[in-house]
Amino acid sequence: MSSSPVPFPAPAQPYGRPPLRTVQVLGGTGADSSAHVRSLATGLAARGVRVTVCAPVEAEGEYDFTGAGAQFAPDAVSALRAACAGADVVHAHGVPAAVRALLALRGRRVPLVVTWQGRGPAAEGPLGRLGRLVERQVARAAAVVLGASSDQVDLARARGARDARLARPAAPTAPGGAPAPVADPGKVRAELGAVGRPLVIAIGSLVPHRGYSVLLDAARSWRALEPLPLVVIAGEGPQRAELSRRIEAEGLPVRLLGRRRDAVQLLAAADVAVLPSRWESRSLLAQEALRLGVPLVACAVGGVPELVGDAGVLVPYGDAAALATAVVRLLADPDRCSELAAAGRAQAATWPSEDDTVAQVLSVYDELVARRRHCPPPHAAAAAAATCCPLPVRVAVPPPPPFPKPGLRPGPRGGRGGG
Repeated sequence: MSSSPVPFPAPAQPYGRPPLRTVQVLGGTGADSSAHVRSLATGLAARGVRVTVCAPVEAEGEYDFTGAGAQFAPDAVSALRAACAGADVVHAHGVPAAVRALLALRGRRVPLVVTWQGRGPAAEGPLGRLGRLVERQVARAAAVVLGASSDQVDLARARGARDARLARPAAPTAPGGAPAPVADPGKVRAELGAVGRPLVIAIGSLVPHRGYSVLLDAARSWRALEPLPLVVIAGEGPQRAELSRRIEAEGLPVRLLGRRRDAVQLLAAADVAVLPSRWESRSLLAQEALRLGVPLVACAVGGVPELVGDAGVLVPYGDAAALATAVVRLLADPDRCSELAAAGRAQAATWPSEDDTVAQVLSVYDELVARRRHCPPPHAAAAAAATCCPLPVRVAVPPPPPFPKPGLRPGPRGGRGGG
């Protein structure tokens, strides 16, 4: 499936019905969810569905949802409520987005689909309790919850979801459906300063759950290696200042590249990709690394083992020594890297395509719309019940005749006889 609009005509709607109208709600600018929504909007619009994406303005600037065939609205609750006014289905991507959607849908009978993108193990204390309470409210309010991995489906059910299903999102491809063209790895490595030395890459926002502090701990143990590996991290976020201070103070062989639009090019030039996160569902980095045949070292958390299978090296989260050792062993073993490259491509071939993902989501929408058509609102249901099953009619039944007085007996034809 292309990530740009497909030029074939939209199919006719059955029985003259108007096109299905959906609203896709994003709660942030995360790369995984934004790319998934862009891909989904492209496929739905190509199938004749009217799509509105409600997201932060900066997400529209980077992912061009309107270029995918969707309408765009900012993620303010007022704008979201207006967008939801004529929707047949609202689809929220992540718990924060679902909270906004619930506020916008208050008082409206529009089915809500939630793609469950939990944020890993819940924090302890009051903040953790509040997070679990919000997740329970979202799970119970959703008509259907879609989990990107089996652990997400289990978590949604534990939070009270009525209907939780596995729906693995595809990793979006380049426009036209072909793999993104890969630049000359030599030029990329020269730009990064990795000529004649190993290149290790991590991609993702600079936030605590990404585990970059553990990666820096591992990089500290590589300072004695010859040649010295270079670690590059592509991403931006609130931890930049903290990580920069550590890199400078400890003399670590690490570069922070900031947000990069050529992340796939960087990944293709790397010797090893690392995913040190405390939690991941269906990591876009892991998918791209395996598709490109780049050896992957990742933490065995969340949906990563299910996604990667035997095509990557898995280590415990937070174990810097295990992470460092796994990377060093791969750098020293080209044959093992070749095995992992082949295994990665084979594993990637088993994942759903973008067409598969769009078809599954659209089938959920169709199911909910059909269910809604056959389930009238409460006042209509009461009227229908009264029409089909009217209240029983009261029939007047005369009381039984009185018993005759003593000494009298009924005569012929009801006359009175003597004694």
